[in-house]
Amino acid sequence: MGLSIGAAGLAGVAARAAHADEAGASLEPQGAATLAALTAQLATAPRRRDFKTVPMILTSPDQWDSEALNAVIAYAGKPKQVWDNTVIESPWLNLMRNALNAQIYSWKNPDFLAVSATHGTAHLALYDQAIWEKYDLASFTKGKFTKNTLVDVPAAASVSAADFNNAAGAFSPADNSITVLQRRGVVFVGCHNAIWEFTAALLKKGANPDKLSHEALAAELTNHLIPGVVLSPGVVGTIPQLQMAGFHYTAG
Repeated sequence: MGLSIGAAGLAGVAARAAHADEAGASLEPQGAATLAALTAQLATAPRRRDFKTVPMILTSPDQWDSEALNAVIAYAGKPKQVWDNTVIESPWLNLMRNALNAQIYSWKNPDFLAVSATHGTAHLALYDQAIWEKYDLASFTKGKFTKNTLVDVPAAASVSAADFNNAAGAFSPADNSITVLQRRGVVFVGCHNAIWEFTAALLKKGANPDKLSHEALAAELTNHLIPGVVLSPGVVGTIPQLQMAGFHYTAG
């Protein structure tokens, strides 16, 4: 698939490179060679974001980020944890941050991998700001968000990673951000089923300024996932694949 995507794949790689430059340096722990190798592999794995339409049920690996997802499933480092995250206003980012801190610094497991199996309203955080504005996604958050602040990079991210016990530093509650967690090696897996069902909610609400079909509107949402997201054909069906590969399941 990597070569068959062509321009779309190259565009995806360029977008991820630009995102990396904006986000800043890696916050992965020293000595985490296996985690670093996965991060490098995911950085070059293609993400198709040029869909015109997508069906309700995906049947071919070229319809999701199969290369990247397979790399995550095959991750050889240990331990590895999959978080079932469903509610955008829940403490899901904080919980994953705490897991990272304890695994890396308390249990001395630098290659620990946390994966967010993201669906429900938490999936709203995986869309870029352009989609938030076009479809007023804030209206689906019960007044908790006016924009997608979960991808912002707080000032705490600039504190030296060496100062890992700084109560206002890069690994503190002041730094609960998807972008920062990605810099720490966390993988956010997106859900095609969540995209399809949220598209239905938009259509029911009449939020369809371009008069798109269900298939075309779902494709537009897919094309506006934030950089670094790994699209799955459906996270509820992908969690068992991760569990069979040794991931520990945790409800977010």
